[in-house]
Parts: sequence; C-alpha cells; structure tokens
Amino acid sequence: MNYMLLFFSCSWVISPISMFTMVVALIIFSTGANASIGVNYGTLANNLPPPRQVAEFLLHSTVINRIRLFDADPQILRAFAHTGIAVTVTVPNHQITHLTNLSFAEQWISDHIQPHFPSTNIIRILVGNEVISTANHLLIRTLVPAMQSLHTALVSASLHRRIQISTPHSLGILSDSTPPSSAKFRQGYDTHVLKPLLSFLRSIASPFVVNPYPFFGYSPDTLDFALFRPNQGLLDHDSKLLYTNMFDAQLDSVYSAMDRLGFSDVEIVVGEIGWPSEGDGGQIGVDVATAAEFNKKVVARVNSGIGTPLMPNRTFETYIFALFNENLKSGPTSERNFGLFRSDLTPIYDIGILRPTVRTSNPENNPRSPGRGSSGKRWCVTKSGAETVALQRNIDYVCGLGLDCRPIIKGGACFFPNTVEAHSAYAMNLFYQTMGKHEFDCDFDKTGDITAINPSIH
Repeated sequence: MNYMLLFFSCSWVISPISMFTMVVALIIFSTGANASIGVNYGTLANNLPPPRQVAEFLLHSTVINRIRLFDADPQILRAFAHTGIAVTVTVPNHQITHLTNLSFAEQWISDHIQPHFPSTNIIRILVGNEVISTANHLLIRTLVPAMQSLHTALVSASLHRRIQISTPHSLGILSDSTPPSSAKFRQGYDTHVLKPLLSFLRSIASPFVVNPYPFFGYSPDTLDFALFRPNQGLLDHDSKLLYTNMFDAQLDSVYSAMDRLGFSDVEIVVGEIGWPSEGDGGQIGVDVATAAEFNKKVVARVNSGIGTPLMPNRTFETYIFALFNENLKSGPTSERNFGLFRSDLTPIYDIGILRPTVRTSNPENNPRSPGRGSSGKRWCVTKSGAETVALQRNIDYVCGLGLDCRPIIKGGACFFPNTVEAHSAYAMNLFYQTMGKHEFDCDFDKTGDITAINPSIH
C-alpha cells in the first residue's frame, strides 16, 4: 500500500510533521491491527454450513482475515485454499505424547500440512489446547518435547520459516494475578514447564498464546470492569497503574509472570476471547446485547494500538471465540452460545466485522484476492447527492472498526472542513485504501465513487 496516498481529504497542504505522524499511525495499523482480529472456527455442532461456504462468506462478507481451527480437518483446509486467509491448526491433546517421536511428527506434517500448504495459508500449529489446565502430568511433561519434535519436522520439510509452533494456555497457569504487577506462574510449572517453553518460543520466534476470558472472571460487582464500561477501576499499588478493564489486567498479569522468568520480549497472542449471548436462568450479563457490546469493544480495543498499561502501544493478534454456536458442546448453556453467526450465516449480532457492501455471489465480479484490487493511484470519495445520514453511518462504521480516525476528530489535521461529507470521504477512503483498493470497498451502499484524480489538490 502507498501510505502517502491515503490522506487526501484535508484541503490544505499538511505540515511534514503532521503527515509523518499520520503515516506512522497508518503503518502501525497496517502492520498490526489490520491483521490482528481473527475468529475461532469450532465445529462441535450438527447444523453448520459446508466449509467452502464458510470460507467464501468470511472472504467476501467480513473483514476477518484469519481463523483458528481446533484440529487439522482436511475438508476445512481445502476450503480455505487460495483465499489468503491465515489459518492456525491444532494438534489434539491425545496426540501430544506421540509427537515426541520424530518419525510420528514428520508423518503428521506430511499428512496434515504439506498436502495443503502453501495453497492454504497455514501460519501456525498449536500443540494441544490448555494442556497445563488438564492436570494430566504425562501431557504436561511431554508438551515441550512434542513442540520441539514438531518444529524439527518443519525444519526437515523446509517449512519452519513459514509456520510457527506454539500452544495455548488458560489463565489457570497463574497463581496470583491481582494486582497485575505481582502476577506469577504457578509454582512448579513455572520453572519446569513454562520457562523451557518460553525459551523454546523465543528461540524460534513464536508467540506465547493465552486465552483470557473476562466472562469467566467477572462477578455482579465487576461486570462493568469486565465489559469496558465506566467504573472505578483497579489501582495497582505496586506499579501505580490504573486498570479500567479486566482484559488489560489479565494481559498484564501474563506479561508480569513472563517478565519474572526473563521473557518479557516474547510476543503475546490472544488465542480465545469472547462472551456468550445466552446463559442459564438468572445469569447476570449474559444476553445478545451484552455479548455484542463486549466483543465489539474487544475489537476496537485491539485495533486501537493503545496496548495495556504495562505494554503500551502494542497490538495483539486476537481471536474471537467463536464463529458459530456449537450445539453439541457439553456444560452450561453459555458453552453452546459463544457464536457470532447462526448456521445460516446470518449474524446473531454485529460487532463491526461485516463488510458494508452487498455483492453478488459471482467471484469474478467481486474478487478479494490481493492481486485483484484496483491498480494505480485511486481514491474513494463520496458520491454527489449522497444523504448525510448515510455518510454519517459510513463514518461510524469505519471508525468503529478501530481504524485511525483521529485526523477527523476535533483538533486533528483533517478536522476542517468540519462537515459530514468531508469526514465521511476521509473515512471511506481510509477503509478503501486499507482493505486493498477493491472496487466493492468503496461502494458503501452506493454512496461512494472511485476517482483517479487526487481530491486533495482540487
């Protein structure tokens, strides 16, 4: 992307400092937040649409560009071939002990990865899921050796520079998490499991994956804190930092525990986070509106690049749980109702990941692959005669995704002219340029037009 082409809507020449600031802001977004939000694609249900239909839906109807699978289902991997969507696969827990055998690991790569790569954009293999929380000592003891063996198999197949190895953890790995600066890993697991694991992840430049769930940590008294609502916050008396939401506190607790072992430089990825839309009777804060509120705020928070009190200005690759409700899962009602979409692919609620345009099902008319976007220097502008209400809706949509709309906020470099039309043009072009300059990214319900004439000089 040519970052300098994005900021056209200011009608005057922007100072070099202002332009530098905006370009840096976009680069931060484009290298982090634009690729940060993914979704978990669980399949414990008997009413889900075919994988190919799911892949086409994510590709053409949402801004989601990465998924995480809980296995390595070949049908799903084939369905996502040639979509460019980044795919994370998982080795089931019961296969971990077998992976310590290098021959088994090499065969696993041969069977589950090589037939699909690189046509399917497999970026990461997760070994097991929340293994330490299983309390299965055999699994825990063999986790790191299994990861090392699988990485060796990737090296043998010359895939180690393209595919990462990691394993996700629940926050049960922490013995203390309040306040965040005092957090540490559970005794015994800290030095015998997590330290070798973190050392291995650092050596192969792979992330530490955690599954923070404010939903499982809230009480009626802390509901506002969990939902990013106005609240008194949590003051960490040791660090003197104030926490206004549980998500930040949980991530900083993980960071503090890692820092205590000397691994603050290892990247953190949020493997799962979500909120159910339905629960058991009398359960406070479990409904469609609350689920939508929480997940939308997670998306905005992650995409903002604000980071956390202990990790400022950082963007975390984050996977919302989950794509669908899963009616075959056991446990309380909430376990079956974390989905963003129904089985017919209609949204249970909207968190800003749906694309704003409606397109035909013909892929030739609506290409999404990076190589099929508009060529040359082009800009998205507001169509003459577009209604103000529709243009304001465009602003709300784009800025609600977490894209950098600061230049059109009061005091920003592009605030003037202070009109809905000018601000909408900025937001619409921001979306168009960021998404790859495809024609349908400038449709905005027929309120946008593409031009090859730079509007900023007219």
